[in-house]
Amino acid sequence: MKLISLLLTLVFLWPGQILANVPLNHIVAVVNDDVVLQSELDKRIRLVTEQLQKQGTQLPPHEVLRKQVLDRLVLENLELQMAKRAGIRVDDEKLNAALRNMAKQNGMTLTKFRGVLEKEGFNYVAFREDFRNQIIMNQIRQQMVDNRVQVSDQEIDNLLESAAEFNDQSREYHLSHILVSLPEAASPEQIQKAKHRAEDILARLKAGADFKQMAIAESDSQTALSGGDLGWRKTGQLPSFFSDVVGQLKPGQISNLIRTPSGFHIIKIEGIRGDKKHLIHQTLASHILLRPDTLVTEDQVKTRITQLYDRIMGGESFAELARAHSQDPGSASRGGSLGWVTPGQMVPEFEKAMNKLKVGEVSKPVKTRFGWHLIKVLDRREHDDTKAYRRARARDSIRQRKTDEELEIWLRRLRDEAYVEYLDNGS
Repeated sequence: MKLISLLLTLVFLWPGQILANVPLNHIVAVVNDDVVLQSELDKRIRLVTEQLQKQGTQLPPHEVLRKQVLDRLVLENLELQMAKRAGIRVDDEKLNAALRNMAKQNGMTLTKFRGVLEKEGFNYVAFREDFRNQIIMNQIRQQMVDNRVQVSDQEIDNLLESAAEFNDQSREYHLSHILVSLPEAASPEQIQKAKHRAEDILARLKAGADFKQMAIAESDSQTALSGGDLGWRKTGQLPSFFSDVVGQLKPGQISNLIRTPSGFHIIKIEGIRGDKKHLIHQTLASHILLRPDTLVTEDQVKTRITQLYDRIMGGESFAELARAHSQDPGSASRGGSLGWVTPGQMVPEFEKAMNKLKVGEVSKPVKTRFGWHLIKVLDRREHDDTKAYRRARARDSIRQRKTDEELEIWLRRLRDEAYVEYLDNGS
């Protein structure tokens, strides 16, 4: 089922108890002043195993998968500890709103959503708390990483110029990634040990080992449990140390070792694609807006806008009536003209009504949160928005790349500065 598949994917990031009737067990790791329990570890291993099997990915040995999952749980624990120190809380009102939104995205009410979860064996009370933790972790990541990332116009210009130079404006790469990490201020011995390990991984890959399985078993990256999959990335969205490498590889090829301050990287090109011109359907529209206020009631506004509609249908000029009556100061002086309107620019109710009109047609009164409107469509066109589209994509790409780099550094520092003791190697 689509919903449950989504939950199994998201749950890789969620600590705590989700499945019903899971007994507590002994401590497997001490994380500063907190702990990770055997029951948490067992539950997460089951969920990860099920998801990998659904993807058709061969599982690594149990002890390897156990280590990866336990390391992930330790990191999540550290993030939640930091969020608590930072005073980040998610109250029940915010949590319920987020759950209602998730249910709505899956075409359900919250009551039905809960019923589906419980039918599939999920403990809803525990699910709520795990979801609360996920929101908290997202907030601490935003505070510590996302909100600190800035993208300048000069960086966008440089990326677009570089992409144009290599005829690479629209190229995207589907990448997989393996990281052998290094601690901050690593000693020569630590660097040499990590390099030997990375070279061994690379040798096994070139001898035919499956990249996904190797990533799950060996990678220190946050993408390890998804087989190292980084998804589709624009050139500017790639970590800066990947950019020079990917252009030299073909789909299916694997890079040599890439050394960065965070460690040794191996990347694989899963696929390459480009896009064409970005055309958007635009509408040349005008409107008349009337708003209720403390002196004019909603019913009075509706009566007035209906009277204006009748006058327009009787032959009076839409533009002249807009100049005389519209309460939108930005467009009234232009006869109600909104210029060329791009999809998503207007509120949904306005856009829906506008899209139903033929060229030259005027809508009946339309209510939005801004008031009551009459809408007239003057013309329609397909507009080549490629330049603005590429600039927006370039900004997003640079921000994503910087965020990924900063997140990896922040998580590594968080782990290096913590007290973590593994108490049981398990089986």
